[in-house]
Amino acid sequence: MIPMVDLRAQYEALKSEIDASLQDVLSTTRFILGDNVHTLEADIASYLGCEHAVSCASGTDALHLALLALDIGPGDEVITTPFTFIATAEAIAYVGAKPVFVDIDLQTFNLDIGDVEAAITDKTRAIMPVHLFGQPCDMDRLMALANAHKLHVVEDCAQSFGAKFGDRHTGSFGDTGCFSFFPSKNLGAFGDGGLVTTSNSDVAERLRVFRNHGSRKQYYHDEIGYNSRLDEMQAAILRQKLPHIDAYNAGRRRVAHRYYQNLSELSMQLPVEANDRYHVYHQYTLLTDQREAIQAALRAEDIASAIYYPVPLHQQRAIINSGANTNALPIAESVSEQCLSLPMYPELSDDNVDRICSIIKQVVS
Repeated sequence: MIPMVDLRAQYEALKSEIDASLQDVLSTTRFILGDNVHTLEADIASYLGCEHAVSCASGTDALHLALLALDIGPGDEVITTPFTFIATAEAIAYVGAKPVFVDIDLQTFNLDIGDVEAAITDKTRAIMPVHLFGQPCDMDRLMALANAHKLHVVEDCAQSFGAKFGDRHTGSFGDTGCFSFFPSKNLGAFGDGGLVTTSNSDVAERLRVFRNHGSRKQYYHDEIGYNSRLDEMQAAILRQKLPHIDAYNAGRRRVAHRYYQNLSELSMQLPVEANDRYHVYHQYTLLTDQREAIQAALRAEDIASAIYYPVPLHQQRAIINSGANTNALPIAESVSEQCLSLPMYPELSDDNVDRICSIIKQVVS
């Protein structure tokens, strides 16, 4: 069997280090906001080139807390993409703001910056780009647009840990960068986890207060907060994995390039990487009008595939009920009908990539 992601392989490679780090946490019995959390936050801030990194319980919470820390709420509009996981829009709805969806670029699957500019109104307070599948958005154009209109930028980096636009990491451009440590992510924990980056000290302080029940001092609460703390054991695991993130991403790029070498002559659209970006291939997602046939052929050989995402957010019932715009977004809708993601993880062998591609070639001319 070839799965979409092989979590066991990565664990086995670091088993002794991870097991020892977990035993150390158990021995010290400090399980909440301990040394592992604080050290991980400092190490990630340094790696990403940000002043502050504030961990939390999930990537969804990271987005939610980031919006709260920027005082975005009822009556505000946040421009974002319809082609992503629902957490992006959920976080906007959580704070009472309105998601405003604009169409995507057909090549990168990220926000169409021209459409973003056309959607700005006097109610717009922020733009929430998603660096989808590990492909960075065009942050030069987006930041110039945001600065011209005095808008906040909340980067959704759930799928892009280690990706770069130019010489800067995603998560270092906007007011905040929001990361997920869900197990299948490029830097994944063994459960849920998230983190927000910022170079604004006031925003960082608000994030720390919000994640810990609105408290700066134990049992003293200045505002209503949340229970959204990264677990110490998850932080210990992530500390062992963080030094390997560049190697993990290099492995994903190797797999992606192998796919391209095998499939580039077929009648399908393969992922692209602009010259000024470092794509980290959280997913390898192609476009084809033979999706069902390819999936069936792969399934017959016990090979996984997945559709990320079959229904764009502006057509999801929950989001429609939140008051978001539901106007037609033809590129996002077309991509949702054709997208197919192939197995992608650093440990995927060239032989298995070749096997996957051989099956696809039997279906697609």
